[in-house]
Amino acid sequence: MKKKLSGFFYPHDSNNYRARLLHLDSLLVIILALIISSFLLTGIKTAFPSVLGISTGMSIDQLLALTNQKRIENGLTPLALNSQLSVAAENKASDMFSKNYWAHNSPDGKTPWDFISSAGYSYAYAGENLARGFNNSDQVINAWMASPEHRQNMLSSNYKNIGFAIRPGNLTGEDTVLVVEMFGTGIAIAQNAPEIASNNTIEENYAQQIQEEVQKTEEVPKPQEIQNPTLAQNSNQEQNIAGLQTKPLLNSKALSKNIVLIVIYILIFTLLVDVIIIEKRKVIRFVGHNLDHVLFLIFILSLVFLFTKGFIL
Repeated sequence: MKKKLSGFFYPHDSNNYRARLLHLDSLLVIILALIISSFLLTGIKTAFPSVLGISTGMSIDQLLALTNQKRIENGLTPLALNSQLSVAAENKASDMFSKNYWAHNSPDGKTPWDFISSAGYSYAYAGENLARGFNNSDQVINAWMASPEHRQNMLSSNYKNIGFAIRPGNLTGEDTVLVVEMFGTGIAIAQNAPEIASNNTIEENYAQQIQEEVQKTEEVPKPQEIQNPTLAQNSNQEQNIAGLQTKPLLNSKALSKNIVLIVIYILIFTLLVDVIIIEKRKVIRFVGHNLDHVLFLIFILSLVFLFTKGFIL
């Protein structure tokens, strides 16, 4: 039994000096098993979400505290949570899921500023950060701070208010958790012409001067005052999520990733052992170069890490 098992990883005369795991029939079985397991995991995730699903833990309170912590560390004043900006963020998240897009502007041309205005927030400055696929609030904030454009929003002295939305759903074919962060400053006396600060921030000048000071917090707009009642109604039905704490027995994203990683690691290990043994014994074989296969698997490995991490926009 021990000898038979070693034949899967160790080249010798019984397997024609080629680890059995590297034979074509074994590789086909591995590929078939990965395909079947993918369908199986999808079925379990759909039928038993408490057993297999997205594991995440983040809240608006955490995101607000971490954002303000970064601002204070950089000598800036903290931002005040604004209910209208939170409504705008909720409506934007709903729109992204319903129209299945990952962008600042919707397919029909609706901009972040449209959502902010529709929520009843009249702005002089406004900005938006997006994130998806992260497991906790720290990861989201750290990712934004690591990006120059998103960091510019986080640390802009132009902003006084902030709003968040945390929404789970399927976006572009992937089950994920979407985080929308809206920044803003209400209309004060604007003296300059419109100027775009970055690809996802905007400054607008209003011809009419407003004699009131900008309030840090504002009342939630009444439904009839919102220019996009459909999205607002959906967000009311699903509630403005103050936080998302989902802890299934198994994290589907991590499980799928780990299965693929284990298979790749085993194949790389087997190929390296094969190279060492064959070189040591000077066995002549008419097969492909193992080192080329190892480099290819390392490339696949890098793609797995790249496409399973969180994304920001």
